[in-house]
Amino acid sequence: MKKFTFIFLVAASSCLAQSVGVKNGSEKFSSGSHDAIMATIYENKLDEVMDEWKKVMKDYKNEKVKVNGDEVFGDNILIKDWGNNPVDFYARFEEDAKEKVIKMAVAVDLGGTYLSSGDKDKHHYVEKMVKEFAIKMTKAPMMAAIKDAEKQHDKLMDNQKDLEKENKNLKGDIENYKEKIKKAEDDVKKNDENQVKKKAEIEAQKKVVDDLKKKLDKVN
Repeated sequence: MKKFTFIFLVAASSCLAQSVGVKNGSEKFSSGSHDAIMATIYENKLDEVMDEWKKVMKDYKNEKVKVNGDEVFGDNILIKDWGNNPVDFYARFEEDAKEKVIKMAVAVDLGGTYLSSGDKDKHHYVEKMVKEFAIKMTKAPMMAAIKDAEKQHDKLMDNQKDLEKENKNLKGDIENYKEKIKKAEDDVKKNDENQVKKKAEIEAQKKVVDDLKKKLDKVN
């Protein structure tokens, strides 16, 4: 797991060496080919990206938001900054699993005409929306990997603390054992001295006993 996280971060950081940008072009949607705002998302999964875009659409007042194959359709999306006229959002996603990139294209039906670069304010609004979304979705798996790596780091730190605590306890045990050994050595020395004294006392007492027996034998 740690190896996977490291490889993922290296790969993702390599992708982000160039900034995530948007561009204008033409893309084919379920409603036909239209002017679109395009962006590339790195190191994420198609299902997660599409689900997240659905959430973006649902944050606006809408009639319905649905997925049809590789397209997310937002029906009658109301953007307050644009007034009270709802618009339709078409977002198409294409995944290149080998390169680990997802290309997205967004077209907006303003009600008979599609958004183009000629409508600067609205076009800039959608460009900003798409770019922020692409950056967020590129960063999301990296942030998850960083969070996982931080958890592993914290776990390793806890393990290190446990080892340090164990080491301290073992050293404490060694000191205790040294004290016990020293005390035992002193006790052995005293015991040897006491044995010598006791043997002398035994010999002296034996002599007393022998002397008394001799006196007893002399009585007749």
